Amino acid sequence: MENVEIEKKYLVKKIPGDLNDYRYHEIEQAYLCTAPVVRVRKEDDSYYLTYKGKGVVKHAEYNLDLNKESYEHLRSKADGNIITKKRYLIPLEGTDLTAELDIFEGSLAPLVIVEVEFPDDESSDSFVKPEWFGEEVTHDPAYRNASLATKSN
Repeated sequence: MENVEIEKKYLVKKIPGDLNDYRYHEIEQAYLCTAPVVRVRKEDDSYYLTYKGKGVVKHAEYNLDLNKESYEHLRSKADGNIITKKRYLIPLEGTDLTAELDIFEGSLAPLVIVEVEFPDDESSDSFVKPEWFGEEVTHDPAYRNASLATKSN
């Protein structure tokens, strides 16, 4: 299923409040290819394969549901590191937007990044980041998950 994703990514100055107040997902993802991006992801008890089109802030994204066995088979063929992280869903006050706070585990700890997905270009262009967000790294390829997966430890 195709989806156009509009998102911005930031470093984090300060993790907000008590994270136990927010819903979260446990995510594991592995990259089969980084150009173009083809990945498999386990999010809680769901599994899928994703193809991401070209683009940084805005790009096409296709998702295909997988079962656990297919996911594990494809994960075993991954290039680079398997990324594990906890993604907290934090509503942004005064908006209909949600901050996705990723706390990376394993070899990528203590990295923390926050992403915001937007419904349209206008809301992306007019977005004012909350105080707890740090530097925007949307255009820095070093902070893309595909790059993190190929980073040497």
